Order: sequence, then C-alpha cells, then structure tokens
Amino acid sequence: MLVLVARGRTNAEIATDLFISLSTVKSHVASLMTKLGVRNRVEIAMWAYHSKRV
Repeated sequence: MLVLVARGRTNAEIATDLFISLSTVKSHVASLMTKLGVRNRVEIAMWAYHSKRV
C-alpha cells in the first residue's frame, strides 16, 4: 500500500490492482497516515522516499 500511494496511484487504481474494495483502500491509507503521523498522501510519499522505502 505504501509503495502504491508513494507512486501516485489513486484509491480506485489501488483497489483495482489489489482486488480489494475502495473502502478497504481508504481504511489502509488512513491507517498509514495515523502510523506515520502525516496529514495527507503527499506526506506519505515524502516519508516513503526519505526512508528509502521506494
């Protein structure tokens, strides 16, 4: 999930790629934001790149 968000994929694209529902994607993204202490998807991507996860 982290890699897909960091690469700029939309929630709908992620849901299609992983064969999961849109609400599941939203839940995972919200969980990521909470765990990383960030406010939006851009900050998720920044964290991923700074920590060399992507």
